[in-house]
Amino acid sequence: MESMQKPNLVQLSRRAWLGGTAATLALSTLSSQVSSQPGSTPIAAGTDAPVTNKVSLTVNGTPRELSIDTRTTLLDALREHLHLTGSKKGCDQGQCGACTVIVGGRRITSCLTLAVMHQGDEVTTIEGLGSPENMHPMQAAFVRHDGYQCGYCTPGQICSAVAMLSEIKAGIPSHASADLLAPAQATTSEIRERMSGNICRCGAYSNIVDAIAEVAGRQA
Repeated sequence: MESMQKPNLVQLSRRAWLGGTAATLALSTLSSQVSSQPGSTPIAAGTDAPVTNKVSLTVNGTPRELSIDTRTTLLDALREHLHLTGSKKGCDQGQCGACTVIVGGRRITSCLTLAVMHQGDEVTTIEGLGSPENMHPMQAAFVRHDGYQCGYCTPGQICSAVAMLSEIKAGIPSHASADLLAPAQATTSEIRERMSGNICRCGAYSNIVDAIAEVAGRQA
């Protein structure tokens, strides 16, 4: 009988977020595996010292290397270590979307993924999309349509919207798509469905949809 394949670092990292016994076992195995990798700092016997590991990322086009606790989320790595505070920590449970960033062209909630899982990845935050002097078209549309009030969720909304339009362009359907084989369209129902993972507590949803629709219309 063949032996079971040993789980890799990414699999263990994901299991660590399952909670309960699975999380305890995954973190324990993850710590021992990471501590044996080159560049890592092992835990000394009988101490509570964290396991650290080096991770290299390309953030907003700039190569960055960090030596961080293996339990550090991508969100905390961006905010606390790289001081890119545009991405916001809202619920810290992946439900509000305030921490949304773009990794490898896909939008993710950065509070639910460990930084060590993204070795070599390209990460784009709101700071990398544009600046006050040279705004991304989506940022400019949010300003024109007043797609925010307090602004706390806005970075995540904009990152999500930019990646969402790329999904539509790639023909990826959603739960609102009537025909899964037809080209995806940036209709109001599609935009609302695809942006449903981003919560705006101020209730600026109609203006957010208008901003996204304007950019989608120019890209069509």
